[in-house]
Amino acid sequence: MTEVSIIIPTLNEAQCLAQTLRCLSILEPPAKEIIVVDGGSCDRTLPLLQETTSTFTQLCDTTVIHSPEARRSSQMNLGVQQASGKLLCFLHADTLVPPDLVTVITTTLADKKTACGGFLSLMTGETTRWGTSLHNSLKTYYAPLLFRPRQFFQKGLRLLFGDQVMFCRRQDFLDCGGFDNTLSLMEEADLCIKLSQKGRIRQINRIVQSSDRRVAKWGALKANFIYLSIGFLWGLGTSDAQLKRFYENVR
Repeated sequence: MTEVSIIIPTLNEAQCLAQTLRCLSILEPPAKEIIVVDGGSCDRTLPLLQETTSTFTQLCDTTVIHSPEARRSSQMNLGVQQASGKLLCFLHADTLVPPDLVTVITTTLADKKTACGGFLSLMTGETTRWGTSLHNSLKTYYAPLLFRPRQFFQKGLRLLFGDQVMFCRRQDFLDCGGFDNTLSLMEEADLCIKLSQKGRIRQINRIVQSSDRRVAKWGALKANFIYLSIGFLWGLGTSDAQLKRFYENVR
């Protein structure tokens, strides 16, 4: 039995979730469990989960949890409370992973010097957003170099935020306090900073595919400006409430 628990926060994700679940159904080896934490969806997310859960019972346990608030950080923390695996994988509902996901996670975290890992995120839809995808990878380097240089050089800090599919050990996650429940944005980068005290943060040379729905709605220039602005403002200490004003919800 593998020890990977996959945690998926959802809010009105019916459009993307079915494809993500189909992708998880062919993992080899399968995950120990899949925990979906819903933040109060009012579309077909929950009926869709009920329709497809039977598909996963043959592979691993699938649990749906209802969160009292729609905030990804607190939803993922709630999922960890229910998780029984020694290894945690945080997956966005609009992101597709490779079929050997569990093996990649297990192999990466077998290195005791590694505390957390993530993937290369390729943003796709009707077209592939090469520029945005490249920037998403580069910012994992330049963001810590600019704003946490000491941890970057001494601890090997990388800031994984966006759709990199983060994974770590459950005990390390608990020891550092998990995600900050008060954050609506940049909760993953914040977790990376805390986990860097446990070991290296690595970006694995493997690709996951994420929806380009925000870029498609905003346009490439506006989207990249927003992503860049949020990263810099966060690094300068701007409050979560101010950051959230830049980032409208897109489904």
